Amino acid sequence: MYRRSAGQLQFLLAHPGGPFFRKKDIGAWTIPKGEIGENEDALCAARREFEEEVGYKLEGRFIELPPVKQKGGKIVRAWAVEGDVDPAGIKSNSFSLEWPPGSGRVQEFPEIDRAGWFDAESAKSKINPAQWPLLEELERVISGRE
Repeated sequence: MYRRSAGQLQFLLAHPGGPFFRKKDIGAWTIPKGEIGENEDALCAARREFEEEVGYKLEGRFIELPPVKQKGGKIVRAWAVEGDVDPAGIKSNSFSLEWPPGSGRVQEFPEIDRAGWFDAESAKSKINPAQWPLLEELERVISGRE
């Protein structure tokens, strides 16, 4: 999701929940994303995952962005849509994890523990470096329309 605020483009980024990312900031944020279900349309999956992770339903005109490959080999397909949500109001689904490892204790953690709006410069330092080309492409597409 992107918006224009005070004449500048801003991106909604999400911080992964759970113990592995708790103390990580720079390079840890991400676009809200998830897995595509079997026989599921990729855009439908993106909309579903956004709603599950952020708690808001996406509406609007979607801009398909070129896929990127993350360090671990995962291919991320993404769409941008203009909108405005309150990051303080996110409601994320959760996942179960044995924590601490080997303890036999299973705990629930939110997939996204917080979200925020970032200008391009801030987003570049916060986002997983493999996903930065998605934001660059969106900037290029938006500036070409104006």
